[in-house]
Amino acid sequence: MSNISKAFENGKAFIAFITCGDPDLKTTQETVKAAVQAGADLIELGIPFSDPTAEGPVIQAANVRALSGGATTDKIFAMVEELRKDVKIPMVFMTYANVVFSYGAERFAEECSKVGIDGIILPDLPFEEREEFLPACRNAGIDLISLIAPTSENRIATIAKHAEGFLYIVSSLGVTGMRSQINTDISSIVKVVRANTNLPCAIGFGISTPEQAKTMSTYADGVIVGSAIVRLIEKYGKQAPKYVKEYVRSMKDAII
Repeated sequence: MSNISKAFENGKAFIAFITCGDPDLKTTQETVKAAVQAGADLIELGIPFSDPTAEGPVIQAANVRALSGGATTDKIFAMVEELRKDVKIPMVFMTYANVVFSYGAERFAEECSKVGIDGIILPDLPFEEREEFLPACRNAGIDLISLIAPTSENRIATIAKHAEGFLYIVSSLGVTGMRSQINTDISSIVKVVRANTNLPCAIGFGISTPEQAKTMSTYADGVIVGSAIVRLIEKYGKQAPKYVKEYVRSMKDAII
């Protein structure tokens, strides 16, 4: 069984997304530790990319800051290896297919396994093209995590049947970012998922308040929050970890 399942063993999971290298890798390390101390069950680490097509302006700007600050994939691997001395909960990378492809899929997957990354999420990788990366992930023992969007419709069952780790349910059409309302019929999507897999599912895109987190957690096994955390890091810079800790605790408390 995948190590990722541990994130869902103690009730509803809170999953925190953090862009690596924003504003620097030392702050990323401290922010991850703060999120874990506050109750995060799984950490999504974003490897910055110059053209992050699934991201809204908040995370796009974080990618630019991280790349401008000199963040590289190799430096991020080294940071994760250091983090693993203290952080025991599951961690996954979220990045783009070109990052993995240019690094070399087998080399990337092997390095993930070596430093303690449990899975990868590639939001621009169509389910039908996952075979390009799946063998490398399987050989290295890491999960290639699938996304289900409101537009997946008749593909939801197929994606669910072949899923690994957990299923990432995209709550809204468009890019990442905080939303005042989430109007997607999440319950219908989750119903199809439940009929086709026993894997946990978590909802992301647009969740930023404890009220939204509580509502979404009634449908799924966990909630994913990115832009709201990245905005705190943008606002507070190197002082961000303590603010992220307070925020994560408020969100975790809302979904228990």
